[in-house]
Amino acid sequence: MAAIKLYGVPLSTATMRALAALYEKGLEFELVPVDTSSGAHKQEPHISRNPFGQVPAFDDGDVKLFESRAITQYIAEEYNDKGNQLFCPGNKVVKAATRQWMEVEGQQFEPVAMKLTFERFYKPMFGMSTDPAAAEELEGKLGKVLDVYEKRLGESEYLACNCFTLADLHHLPAVHCLMATDSKKVFQARPKVSEWVAKITAREAWAKVLALQKPH
Repeated sequence: MAAIKLYGVPLSTATMRALAALYEKGLEFELVPVDTSSGAHKQEPHISRNPFGQVPAFDDGDVKLFESRAITQYIAEEYNDKGNQLFCPGNKVVKAATRQWMEVEGQQFEPVAMKLTFERFYKPMFGMSTDPAAAEELEGKLGKVLDVYEKRLGESEYLACNCFTLADLHHLPAVHCLMATDSKKVFQARPKVSEWVAKITAREAWAKVLALQKPH
């Protein structure tokens, strides 16, 4: 049995983020399903793993974490010698840039992108109606963030540097969901952003994450 355990569900964007890091590193792990449809994430034993009643949660021996970005950073640093580098090797400038763009994802991109993902992706999935006005407003806000990305990606192949890092990986769940909706136009309207999306979503590790969502 794998020492590493990830508690979550493959359709959860936060779980997907942690899964991507595990696959990038080629680590053996056990994905322990949490039945969120029955509210198991709000009850014991899961509430002891994640006190906010959310997924994922993570165990690696005596290391027990929740919050997907904390999990991905632990994986990248603890297993630095395994699989693909998620902190691009380089000087302090490169390392600082990686941290900076990870913050940009969490503070600037994610809040807008996930609201738009709810409107465009999850509402139809759950038989709810999308609010067109809200979606349009959110697309405008996301477009302003992506204008900054477009400029940055004209200077660097990936967000932090010329290597794929956690700064890119953290975007994958929301990008994947939005590219399956009409909101893909916000990405496609920006050539450098569109190229970047194509590159990060074509990674082998990401294909493995998506494979977990297919019914067996």
